[in-house]
Amino acid sequence: MENYSADKIRNIALFGHVGSGKTTLAEAILFYTKAINRQGRINDGNTTLDYDPEEIKRQMSVGLSVACCEYKGSKINIIDTPGDFDFLGEEMSGIRIADSGVIMISAKGGTSVGSEKAIRLLNGKKVPFLFFMNRMDEPNADFEAVAARMMERYGPSVIPLSFPIMEDGKMTGIVDVMNRKAFSIDKATGKFIEYPLPEQYNERVDELQEKVNEVVAEADDALMEKFFAGEKFTEDEFRHGVHAGFREGKLHPIYCGSAYMNWGVDFLLNCISKDTPPAGKKPALEATLPDGSTQMVSCSIDDPLAAFCFKTISDPFVGKISIFKVNAGTLRANSTVYNATKGKDERIGGLFFLKGKEQITTDCITAGDIGAASKLANTDTNDTICDRARILEMPKIKFPQPCLSKSIVPLKKGDEDKIISGLSKLGDEDHCFTVETNPETKQMVLSGIGDMQLKVLVSQLKNKYNVECELAEPKVPYREAIRKKVKVQGKHKKQSGGHGQYGDVWIEFEPNPESEDLVFEEKVFGGAVPKNFFPAVEKGLQESIKKGVLAGYPVVNLKATLVDGSYHDVDSSEMAFKIAANLAFKAGMTQGNPVLLEPISKVEVHIPEEKQGDIMGDLNKRRGRIMGIDADELGSVVNAEVPTAEMLEYATDLKSMTQGRGWFAMSHVRYEAAPPEVAEKVIAASSVEEE
Repeated sequence: MENYSADKIRNIALFGHVGSGKTTLAEAILFYTKAINRQGRINDGNTTLDYDPEEIKRQMSVGLSVACCEYKGSKINIIDTPGDFDFLGEEMSGIRIADSGVIMISAKGGTSVGSEKAIRLLNGKKVPFLFFMNRMDEPNADFEAVAARMMERYGPSVIPLSFPIMEDGKMTGIVDVMNRKAFSIDKATGKFIEYPLPEQYNERVDELQEKVNEVVAEADDALMEKFFAGEKFTEDEFRHGVHAGFREGKLHPIYCGSAYMNWGVDFLLNCISKDTPPAGKKPALEATLPDGSTQMVSCSIDDPLAAFCFKTISDPFVGKISIFKVNAGTLRANSTVYNATKGKDERIGGLFFLKGKEQITTDCITAGDIGAASKLANTDTNDTICDRARILEMPKIKFPQPCLSKSIVPLKKGDEDKIISGLSKLGDEDHCFTVETNPETKQMVLSGIGDMQLKVLVSQLKNKYNVECELAEPKVPYREAIRKKVKVQGKHKKQSGGHGQYGDVWIEFEPNPESEDLVFEEKVFGGAVPKNFFPAVEKGLQESIKKGVLAGYPVVNLKATLVDGSYHDVDSSEMAFKIAANLAFKAGMTQGNPVLLEPISKVEVHIPEEKQGDIMGDLNKRRGRIMGIDADELGSVVNAEVPTAEMLEYATDLKSMTQGRGWFAMSHVRYEAAPPEVAEKVIAASSVEEE
């Protein structure tokens, strides 16, 4: 495949709800442009872009994938993104490098939660987009009703530039609004055959063309004057206005068809090749220089190299594949570049363009284009590689934070290291999960965005790295404390022939809300306990607080003061005083009115305003306290403090309550006494576990 100039490259990302037809549309585009010779089907598991075994098994995309094709002198890079909210990080990667977006909507239901989310993200990053109304081949498809709802909801920028010709509730043809042409569908081949525009559509076409002319007129003052004077735009003026309107978010065309049947794909491709901004016209990006200052980077082949790694694929057989967008200059095969993020040189071997998993070898990747390299030693997702003549870092993808945690348990004992190793490699691909071993609960905890993502990770561990494991609820890190001041004795005396063991301490234990850590003091008079045994007493207490008397959880907010004791010239030792301190601790905890403390989390829930009442009611059921309500671009932000144990499944529950529109952030704030009914359950569960 030849290299194209940046003005002939279109990087188009596909967005929409899970199952909306993104991958099917990508397949239809590749087939129409003869990039592939057979159109694959999701159900058959043979599409170009859903090639991962997980995607074939689940019949849905779980990762971003790229394919290139050529159409009428342009190169189109298709970026297919998953629609499931658990893979939001992949969607954000697609938005980061896209020049334009295509949002899939259903001719039966219109915009869905997934498309709404994509619209919000694209608007936030100022990426222009158009709509493709899919599934026009299915019964009950209603283009006019869906288009009317969209125009009402999103305003005058949404304009149908093609609409279906319907007979007896079925699509039999299509009208090209811009060129005033009509086409019938050859049912046998799916091809469109032009015929004169029927008279009854003239009024509708006039109305839609007038809407487009209004957008064109806004491109500059001269066109505005021409519009009000009733003069026609020249072809160049019209295209200039359409480009400006699309680029500035004043025009969001609707195209229609069926990705499955390959209807309307040529109209969409025409729009992509003519009216969407090419890579060379994308606004300059603000990059960061080594001294912290910034510099704007334009998409120019004449500037020094600047390329951004937006996706990594980890394959146990092929190795690591790094996918780049070249923002400036030329990335050449068999060259040495500089990784500005890592501060290291990187040797580039072979380069290739991608068509799903197919690799098309190339000598170079030029400004505006997307390509890949394999087995890079230092480069990961979010890294910038550049020329040493201009060292800079391109803006990074801000990935969503993990909010659902599960413990991950190997089915075969001793496979813990294999799990960590496998997840480390999968972490090259997916930056939206973390794994850590909790030193307190001794559990390996896997945290991600949602249940589907975690299940896919477990499945990938088995299929790629031959490690079988399962997910379970993580243990909640409770704490224990005392509520009253007590003075107790701890005495250890043992005779066993020869030297015995003798240690005797009196310790005052009291609650200390000032510090979670143990505070140790000594107020011993007259040498009742020699000074050289004080560290042994403190050490004995530090070891003891790791396990409380109620349910074996660590003890916090405790002050211990050594006030008295006794010793033996021969039998006293550090070990004896450590044991005495432990005995005193157990007595002090038992007599000090012990209480179980539960962790409290600060929770910030972002939701549509109409869901505010439901969410607040649900948080109250979880024993939460509402601290306040703010607003953001999504609607409402509910701030609350909720016991952590009540939030274990919240990511899944919030998705269900808001149909995926809501998200939340959570952080630990403090410990509070657990209610008696909660404490009883936790203590009972710990007793069963010990047995």
